[in-house]
Amino acid sequence: MAAAAARKSVCVTGAGGFVASWLVKLLLSKGHYAVRGTVRDPGNAKNAHLKALEGAGERLELLSADLLNYDSIASAVAGCEGVFHVASPVPSGRSTNPEEEVIAPAVTGTLNVLKACYEAKVKRVVMVSSVAAVSNNPNWPKGKLFDEDSWSDEDLCRKGEDWYFLSKTLAEREAFAYAAKTGLDIVTICPSLVIGPLMQSTVNTSSNILLNYLKGRCVYLSVLSSYMQFILKSDNLLSLALFKLGHHKLMSELNKAY
Repeated sequence: MAAAAARKSVCVTGAGGFVASWLVKLLLSKGHYAVRGTVRDPGNAKNAHLKALEGAGERLELLSADLLNYDSIASAVAGCEGVFHVASPVPSGRSTNPEEEVIAPAVTGTLNVLKACYEAKVKRVVMVSSVAAVSNNPNWPKGKLFDEDSWSDEDLCRKGEDWYFLSKTLAEREAFAYAAKTGLDIVTICPSLVIGPLMQSTVNTSSNILLNYLKGRCVYLSVLSSYMQFILKSDNLLSLALFKLGHHKLMSELNKAY
């Protein structure tokens, strides 16, 4: 009973995704976290790997939530000390309505999470952003390490129809603006291609980019060539997620300038 009372409640949004699934596993392995994971449908078979994790029976609760439904997010984070906001749309192909399919879920969804965290008095929010919010910046000095002063050029993203880049840039900008306005403690992490063992039966986007290249499909060649110096092992990213400090971006420890 005392051990249960001493556990810290944390929430992981988009718990069924590649990065989030490993984060849930890591949190459960620590023993002192009670984890809430948001998914679209807790009963869906694709979330079975989460329920099978050691400690899941006692310390994992899967909740149905939609980033665009504030009430569902508010219910998920209520009573939590920390929230890991990992959920974000990743377009699998050409988007016919990028504002509705990619940008709104990323930006409005992030603001819903942050507002809910503020109202619930969450102590700290760790937001998994992306190097996509940082690297598409033609004005950044060549050879200089990317840091929190670099942002992807929004007009350039729109011109190139790089909707994922744009969504991550806008979402992170809004997150920092919200933090400045409310005082909510937010830290963002900007990983790039994240690879590692798979828990699910489906391959995550980062691994797919590498697989397509190895199979001779050059659809993502420009992305791959840009990110080759930024590839991050999943366990490194998880370590960064737990090492959360202040209101700063945490760039990958493998981050190198072009």
